[in-house]
Amino acid sequence: MFKLKLIRTSSSDQGTKGLLLINGEFFCYTLELPWDNNIPNYSCIPPGVYKLQRHMFRGRRRCYHLLNVPNRNWVLIHNGNFAGDTRKGYKSNVEGCILVGKYFGKLHSQDAVLCSTPTLRKLISVTKWKASEIEILDATGYDKYGEWYDANKSNNSNS
Repeated sequence: MFKLKLIRTSSSDQGTKGLLLINGEFFCYTLELPWDNNIPNYSCIPPGVYKLQRHMFRGRRRCYHLLNVPNRNWVLIHNGNFAGDTRKGYKSNVEGCILVGKYFGKLHSQDAVLCSTPTLRKLISVTKWKASEIEILDATGYDKYGEWYDANKSNNSNS
């Protein structure tokens, strides 16, 4: 069984950046909508532990479906580039879902997650559809290995 953990590291109107770990090891980067009180279509989902289910999106695209998300339906882990606040003029490929990618970067002057489609394929290939849950944490200050990082300290081990 595979355990997924998403650690949110920063957020702005252009999206909420995070790290996805598989069994405690860094796998990829994530991008979600900024937090706005769990408002569907405008906010990322609340932190918590969610069951995962295999899902065929539009009959051809495979992805994971998060179950029992409070006040939400059809929250998925899928491919895409943007997760900005559309009310502020930013582009978005999500309505509350989680995007995965190999890198963070900029597209058309907006924060984006890049190499998303191959990263999603790799996620499915590595987990073989055996990821049963995802834990989502709001924890700014973590590095890509899931270790606490404090820029104000010279010794950046777990403090």
